[in-house]
Amino acid sequence: MAKGMVIIGAGECGARAAFALRENGYEGPVTLIGTEKHLPYERPPLSKESMVSEDHPLPRTIAGEDQFSEKCIDFIGKSTVSAINRSVKSVALEDGRQIDYDRLLLATGAVPRALPLAAGSKHCVTLRSFEDALAIRARFQRDAQIIIVGGGFIGLELAASARKRGAKVTIIEAQPRIMMRGVPEEIAQVIDTRHRNEGVAIRCNTGIVSIADNADNVSITLSNGDVVAADLAVIGIGATPVTALAEAAGLETGNGIVVNDWLQTNDPDIFAAGDCCIFPLAIYGGRRVRLEAWRNAQEQGALAARNMIGSLEPHQAVPWFWSDQYDLGLQVAGLADEGNQTIRRDLGDGAFILFHLADDGRLVAASGIGPGNAVAKDIRLAEMLIARTARPDPIKLAASDVKLKSLLAA
Repeated sequence: MAKGMVIIGAGECGARAAFALRENGYEGPVTLIGTEKHLPYERPPLSKESMVSEDHPLPRTIAGEDQFSEKCIDFIGKSTVSAINRSVKSVALEDGRQIDYDRLLLATGAVPRALPLAAGSKHCVTLRSFEDALAIRARFQRDAQIIIVGGGFIGLELAASARKRGAKVTIIEAQPRIMMRGVPEEIAQVIDTRHRNEGVAIRCNTGIVSIADNADNVSITLSNGDVVAADLAVIGIGATPVTALAEAAGLETGNGIVVNDWLQTNDPDIFAAGDCCIFPLAIYGGRRVRLEAWRNAQEQGALAARNMIGSLEPHQAVPWFWSDQYDLGLQVAGLADEGNQTIRRDLGDGAFILFHLADDGRLVAASGIGPGNAVAKDIRLAEMLIARTARPDPIKLAASDVKLKSLLAA
């Protein structure tokens, strides 16, 4: 009798994997285990819609109870897995239950990186869960003083949301500019200018020396000696993969749970996918990366499910990231740091795309920004070119009157 498939982690990746098992014909038991009380929900809205919606927000669930029931997926919420026993192929829950598996998927995600100086502060918070979002939203009031520590995607999205709610915002970034990781400087400058025009104070090249709670606010001493006060400080300095279970079970880790092209760990019956795993990218010569991205979680959840039932398909998707801030839409396909030549294509209305080429002429990444979805179609076409390891003519890439679709056909 089949023990079934067990998935630890009920976020985007885990939930997608559970349904993908059924979509691909698996008929045995499927168990999805999550720590939160909610049904699996989307996380991208937490820093955006959940912050600024007029109505009281609700989690945007990935699937309803009826869908879990219809597909015979056993969702166990409000539960924590305490151990994996590889020798007998079972997982132990903190409440004493044991669940056996034939194949196991770790989709444990990542958690906000801690800032040690903020430990114990009641006015310093991080964003991970829907409850976190509600607590932060309640503090994003008109004229409230908000400090965002970290100028990455989450920090900047929260800054935009706070300004929409009328709060006064200061961003503190230790690096020379915002969005240092994965976003070209030319595009980061557009975002920087837009935030400043919206009244956000941005302080780059600025470290934090100390953090002290007061009765109603927090005081932060900066590396230049300045002291800034805020009603709330949101820490957004990156994320740390959740690997403790894997490590305790003897699985290989290193900036994530190490997997092969098929998302298998060093135990062939245990897979890992999403934010928690570090995996090889074939289109970049097997370079190992860990991606904290919504679409990557979806794609890897579905791929892991297929491979758990024997497909053994290699991971071949091109990395893709996105962010919405004010009315600007930012999208990046591929890894920009793989390129050493940049070609700009202007799309009008302030929108543009930067194409990044490798030494051999391959298109390895495309980064775009503009109002709304102005860059979405061309980024999608660029993503397809990247996947085909295309070497498009740089002159044609720059020419806005040359359709990218024609380069794809060529």
